[in-house]
Amino acid sequence: MEEKSLTHGIKLKDKVGYALGDAGGLLTFSLIGAFQNQFYTNVLGIDPKYIVVLILIARIWDAINDPLWGAFIQSRKPRPQGQFRPWILWFSVPLAVSAAFMFLKVPGWSETKYLVYAYITYITYGMMYTAVNIPYGSLASVITDDELERSSLSMWRSIGAGVGGLPGTIILPMIVYTTIGKYPNGVAQKQLDGNKLFWCVLILCVISVGVYFAHYKMTKERIAPQKKIKDKNHNAIATLKDLSKNRAFIMLCIASMMLIAFQFYYQSTYTYLFTDYFGKPGLYAMVSICTYLPMAIFIPVMNKLIVKFGKKELCAVGMAFATCAVLIQFFIKDTSLADPTNKIAPYVFLGLTFLSGLGQTFLVLEVWALVMDVIDYHEVRTGKREEGMTYALFSFTRKLGQTLAGVGLNALLAVIHYDVDATKNGELLKPDVISNIYKISTIVPAIMLAIMAVVLFFGYNLSKSKLAEVHEELKARRAAEETE
Repeated sequence: MEEKSLTHGIKLKDKVGYALGDAGGLLTFSLIGAFQNQFYTNVLGIDPKYIVVLILIARIWDAINDPLWGAFIQSRKPRPQGQFRPWILWFSVPLAVSAAFMFLKVPGWSETKYLVYAYITYITYGMMYTAVNIPYGSLASVITDDELERSSLSMWRSIGAGVGGLPGTIILPMIVYTTIGKYPNGVAQKQLDGNKLFWCVLILCVISVGVYFAHYKMTKERIAPQKKIKDKNHNAIATLKDLSKNRAFIMLCIASMMLIAFQFYYQSTYTYLFTDYFGKPGLYAMVSICTYLPMAIFIPVMNKLIVKFGKKELCAVGMAFATCAVLIQFFIKDTSLADPTNKIAPYVFLGLTFLSGLGQTFLVLEVWALVMDVIDYHEVRTGKREEGMTYALFSFTRKLGQTLAGVGLNALLAVIHYDVDATKNGELLKPDVISNIYKISTIVPAIMLAIMAVVLFFGYNLSKSKLAEVHEELKARRAAEETE
């Protein structure tokens, strides 16, 4: 095993290396939110109601696969390179290959064949992402045991995710659409080009493997794994029962589930909004800039804010602020500012998106630090440190959020009578459909943000003072273990 006597004092290399792990994953994972739904409906011609069933079945399998994989990782004897890092490296290539196939259109197939192909490739990608992401998520808790360093790792992970998502959400929207005509109101009608999308995805897949390799070389596991206890009650079922009684874990899972649902929903919905409503799909690239630019404002002072106010407190207030910004987007729907023919309308919308991003920044940057806090709290409550299982269950709830977004969006597209055949054939959408796209792009995200604010304010109980008690207890236990 690598030397593990140093449990804190990480350097910039550690932070950048850790960030690269999420950057490698988001190079392909961000494409799901940005393009997958449109790829299925507008390129493959799959009816939204079938996509709903696909997503639900994939999540049922995840409910089985994720905890099993987490328990398997946790039960393996650590290798000289560490307990988690080798798995990330080994599965990076299968993950990249599965992502490329997920956006490949085989010419001349029927809708049924495309649907079967979508099942196979979507579920396979989900399994490969689980194989990489569960050990990656567990890795932070064995890099350092210092609270502020863990907070820093969480911020760097978010930076990595933002950087990894940039090609798919900023560069590709300017490349993969083709103008096919104009609506009667003069708004350009553009269509997603499946061939362009596939070759762009393939390039990102190749890059992702190199990024994962750099992540592996630049990270190090410092915290020795807890010695395995041969106890028939120490198993996945027991861990699940313990976590089900952990209020902080449950509330964080709900908040994180809604966060990922919000992110996937607005990313997917905004592709329709900027394509069919504003007629400016290339402007969709600004959405990611408006969402992630606030990170640059807060990252330099985040640790100071955490020391003064606490992570829970900052995240709760931030989500309340973000809710207000998105509600304003919804309420301007009856004004000229929401008229797609108004040239400043999309820029007003993006300005409010920036304000929403300001509020979201705290939870986006700190969610992974909160996970590590919950793992510490679980150890204090039970005497067991189970990063693999805890993260696997947490990861599964985030996938439920992804499911909620996918099912909800496709259900709403069906409700507003979004015409897949019309968009596929380059025909015009009805005015009431275009108007309803704006409505579902604003009120639903506002509701999700409001739920997160309530959960963080009144549900999640690891306040600044409570967390200090948890860390003092852990320090005392670590000191006692060293003297044994």
